Amino acid sequence: MRHSSDEVLPGHEAGRFPPEVTVVIPTRNRWPLLSTVSLPGALRQEDVALEVIVVDDGSNDETTAGLAALEEPRLRVLRHERTLGPARARNTGIAAAGGEWLAFLDDDDLWSPHKLRAQLDTANAVGADFVYAGGVLVDERATVIGAETAPDPNRLESSLLKANRIPGGCSNTLARTNLVRGLGGFDERLFHLADWDLWLRLAGAGTAAACSDVLVAHTEHAENMFARDKPDALTEFDYLVDKHRPRMPTDVRQRHRFVQWLADEHYRSGHPLRASRLYLHVAVRERSLGNLASAIGALLGRRGMDLTRGLMARLRSPGAVDATSELVEPGWLSLYRTHPAPL
Repeated sequence: MRHSSDEVLPGHEAGRFPPEVTVVIPTRNRWPLLSTVSLPGALRQEDVALEVIVVDDGSNDETTAGLAALEEPRLRVLRHERTLGPARARNTGIAAAGGEWLAFLDDDDLWSPHKLRAQLDTANAVGADFVYAGGVLVDERATVIGAETAPDPNRLESSLLKANRIPGGCSNTLARTNLVRGLGGFDERLFHLADWDLWLRLAGAGTAAACSDVLVAHTEHAENMFARDKPDALTEFDYLVDKHRPRMPTDVRQRHRFVQWLADEHYRSGHPLRASRLYLHVAVRERSLGNLASAIGALLGRRGMDLTRGLMARLRSPGAVDATSELVEPGWLSLYRTHPAPL
């Protein structure tokens, strides 16, 4: 893990308590989201002694001034004078962390106020080194648009060798600080897939546990990092596979599944044309009627996508219920729909 020359802003020294958990939030030019979504969500965690390290990755908007104006003893602010990327920003937070445990939170994602306490209790009960939970996908209005269950920890490593099965991207997992540091933190050569790479290494080095409750909401919108910053995700996928050989053999179908995931991300991020092209790519290569339907549905908006996918589901399993009608909204999401109090 590399260290950078970071600046600790005045007034943000570590709090006068030994934190159980250090929460690391990387951010760049998204003060409205940071100040109303992720930072309040981290600071409202219940029954946990924590510190929050925000790593300002070269922002040139109001982020720097907004953070400097906050008077919160649990908050520490580190700044990169130039943008170095989210993996480097997270590693800066890891290097500075004072807690026994590390949690990562993207600046647009949402946490249950019980998230950290539930994960700590689960880890302590089974002697785990890292813990994850169930999650949901939400839109900009915090409306649930998808759900992801927590994978079985007994089969986690084999599951991760096929796909990134842990819900919520970087915003889910709680891990022992010493273990993450010993593994070298996040691979700074990766942008979109740095979390998948670290989860693979954690699964090979430590004991996993899962909370079945939905404790994380991953936000899909046109300004997320996937849509705003566009390194070649397919090149990253090939690098990831090469890095984890021979544990992670790949074939054409696995690469196609990854392209389908890319299509889903582009669609949920508000780029239907990009999504449609990728769905069509997989449809042609695999002669997949379902991906052809998605390619058409992506161009027709959310209602069109729901209709085409619902039709395909009924064709495969007559009498099947549309999955979108079964989505359950966790009650804590309502906290993010009220106008947040000033930090």
